[in-house]
Formats: sequence, C-alpha cells, structure tokens
Amino acid sequence: MDLEILLILGIAIFCGFFVQTLVGFAGSLVALPILLIAIKLPDAIAYVSIFYLFSSSYLVKKEWKNINKNVILKLTFASVIGVVLGIVVLTCSKPVVLQKALGVFILLYIVYALRGQKEINTNKTVNWVLGALGGFFSGVFSTGGPLYVISIKNTVEEIKVFRATMIGVLALVTIVRVPALALSGTLTFQHVKTSLMILPIFILAQYLGTLLFPKINEVLFKRLLLVLLFFSGIGLIV
Repeated sequence: MDLEILLILGIAIFCGFFVQTLVGFAGSLVALPILLIAIKLPDAIAYVSIFYLFSSSYLVKKEWKNINKNVILKLTFASVIGVVLGIVVLTCSKPVVLQKALGVFILLYIVYALRGQKEINTNKTVNWVLGALGGFFSGVFSTGGPLYVISIKNTVEEIKVFRATMIGVLALVTIVRVPALALSGTLTFQHVKTSLMILPIFILAQYLGTLLFPKINEVLFKRLLLVLLFFSGIGLIV
C-alpha cells in the first residue's frame, strides 16, 4: 500500500476511535471524511468496520456491567434488518443522496436540541424506526450512531450507562455488519492485513480515550455530543 494512503488511514483511525472510546459513538463519523480523501467509500467502510470489531471486543467486556441490556434487546431486530438492507444498497448502488440525507437529519436534530424542546417521544414504534434507520446507515456508511443516540439518550439518563449502552448497540451492529460485508465482497483479506499494520495506532487511541473519559463532566459531555453531531452532519453533506 502507498505510504501516503497508509498515513491517512492511521490518522483517520486514531482520530475516529479516540472519539469513539471517549464518548461511545461517532468513530466512523470522524474517520470517514478523512479516509475518503485517499480511498473509495467501500474500502473506507471495510476498514472502519474492522476496527469497530476490535474496539467492540475490548469495550463491551470493559463496560458490560454498565450496559442497559433491555434497551439493546429492543433495538436488535430492527437493527439487524437495517444493516442487511444498508449493505445491499452499499454493494449495488452509489448512495450519495442517502449520505447527504443523513447529514441533513443530524443538523435538524441539533437545531431541535438547541431550541430546548422536550425530548423526542421514543415509544416502541419510534424506537423500532430509529433502530432500523440506525442499522441501515450503519450498513451503508457505518454512521448509524446519531440515530441510536436519539433513542438511547431519551431512555438512559446516567452518563456512564448511556456511553456503555451506545458501545453495546454498536457492537451488535458490527457483529452483523462485518460478516455481511465479507459475504458481499466489500471486505477482503487485504483489508484485514492492512488493518493489522495500523493496530498499534488504534490501541493508542483507545488507551487515551479511556484515560480521559473519567475527567469529563456531564455538561461538557452533552455539549461534546452536539459538537460531534454538528461536524458529522456537515461532513456527510459536503
């Protein structure tokens, strides 16, 4: 692999998974815009998915006691369906319009949140829709996190439980996404070999994220969520 591409891959994975470890989501939303400078979308999705698998294996074990399992169970069926449909779209089409649509959706949610309105009523139907859309965008772009944020944020109040539950639901999505990407031919053994070269950078990102998480207060955490969502939305649109 070209040294320049390898360098961009390393920067993208470090930035993305530092954020992912710190707040529990948004790893792909940070990493993808950087990766797309040098590689095509299907390759970028393959690399991000591999490192999500690495990240999930470590973080789920570490945060297991804080994960709200009931929330994840309610999202499971819809998420699995969404992931499979998303990968079909990724494999068979050029989903640029969907990428921009997700960006617009994120920005609209930020405006809603900043206006101080009441939280979205996440009843059973709304949670199902959010789970399906989260899975779909996870399949297409590995960027379903913001949709899960809306669902989980309105169900879980404690910051450490929110973060752990986000880690858990994204781990579930990853377990479905990686085999599906491999079966579709999007993820290959070459992606795995290259990922192993970047593994030390990924481990450093996880270590620093874990180290800094206990030092973040709740107010700062909520602001950080909105800032991440804003830049993610802009990045997806542009």
